[in-house]
Amino acid sequence: MNPISSKVLLCAAILSCTMWLGVSSVSARALAPDFIVTAAPVYKPLAELRGGERFPEGAQLLLVHEGKATILVPDFVASADADLSYDGKSVLFAGKRTLGDRWQIWEVNLANHSVRRVVSTATDAERPLHLPGGRLVWAERTGQMFELDSTDNGPSRKPAPRNPTADPGPLLLTHLQGSAFPVVVLRDGRILFEAGYPLGSGSIPELYLVYADGSGVESVRCDHGRARWGGTQLESGDTVFTHGNSLARFTSAQANEVPVAAPRGEYAGSMAEIAPDLWLMSARTGAEKHYTIRAWKPGDRAMQTVLAEHGRDLVEPVLFAPHARPNRHPSGLHPWDYANLLAFDSRLSRAGDLKTAPASVRLEMQDRSGKTVAMGTAPVEKDGSFFVKVPGDRPLRFVLLDKHGAVLRRERGWFWARGGEQRICVGCHTGPERSTENRVPEVLLRSTTPVDLTVPIKPAAQHRAGKEGN
Repeated sequence: MNPISSKVLLCAAILSCTMWLGVSSVSARALAPDFIVTAAPVYKPLAELRGGERFPEGAQLLLVHEGKATILVPDFVASADADLSYDGKSVLFAGKRTLGDRWQIWEVNLANHSVRRVVSTATDAERPLHLPGGRLVWAERTGQMFELDSTDNGPSRKPAPRNPTADPGPLLLTHLQGSAFPVVVLRDGRILFEAGYPLGSGSIPELYLVYADGSGVESVRCDHGRARWGGTQLESGDTVFTHGNSLARFTSAQANEVPVAAPRGEYAGSMAEIAPDLWLMSARTGAEKHYTIRAWKPGDRAMQTVLAEHGRDLVEPVLFAPHARPNRHPSGLHPWDYANLLAFDSRLSRAGDLKTAPASVRLEMQDRSGKTVAMGTAPVEKDGSFFVKVPGDRPLRFVLLDKHGAVLRRERGWFWARGGEQRICVGCHTGPERSTENRVPEVLLRSTTPVDLTVPIKPAAQHRAGKEGN
């Protein structure tokens, strides 16, 4: 039996045991293959970044086959956030069995309709995504925000694979005092996630990247300032995302985002690529109350409605077809509770290179309550390089000081380094278009031992450091 026939029979089996829903479509069979979509009376984009509820009146996953929709998991009072397995045989989703439940992570087997609970938490667990190597990532509510967590997708693997992405069991990936929410796993294995800009302290929605072991956190692009969220990686390698009323893309050849000339409308953010010249999107016009699923050929002046339902938003379309497995990122973390960070030239910055050479760098850390703690200073060499040892898995930022101790530049937001991470940067937020000079940084000619900044400075010294920063 060929793969296409198998898929059609599988879809037909699922549809035969569920109830039909009243939906309207225009040439749906011609415009789009089978897909899964989340339907909700109310959808609130970006509520997750405020620790809110995206679907305050519930939601339901629908499987759309030949333009008609059925409930994917009819025994659940709420379901959302479908992520199809690489082989197309199962779906991870966030669901609630009963009205009093919190969102949890489940998996439905599409062959026999069996459902198993994958993640059990005391708070809401949402937006699951498959990771290569038998793991998954999801967003877990912690107080008034979300964090990224990862764990094994099923029983522990024996024997453990060589160079695993992470040790077996749960792993916290983000270390911020603000929300982080996963969007998609890119083909290189990194996780694209949403958070406020500046990272860890701001409110402008922005897109960031992190490896599957929580290391290497960085901005996708450094042309910050305009809200952007959602995201889908195309076959070309580009990532398409939304500003709300417009679309744009990241492409490897450009240091800044590139506008996408799309029809006027409001875009929910997530989309699916049916073919290089055909996209499936969730959108609505200014006159419409609810999002519908539409097909659009880049370059066309109008979109065509594929699926609409009266009184409900249709968002997060996912193609019902096997897809490529991303690269697995073997973790290179050491068994330490600290990280080593090397800056090649801290004078460099996308905001403008410093005209006054920094004499030292101060490390600041947020404690568990969110209070800023000064962790001490390290010298900066004449070429702008420094090498420091910092606390692992804590929100951090650097402050550059002149020879008198006055602040030359302070990072606006926060970042973290995983315990055991060794990381090198070109400069201070230089952007992807900058590369380091082909030379050994002076700090390593002086010493290959990093300056230890893992212990907070004394209260009196910390008070003086705070006054310097004002």
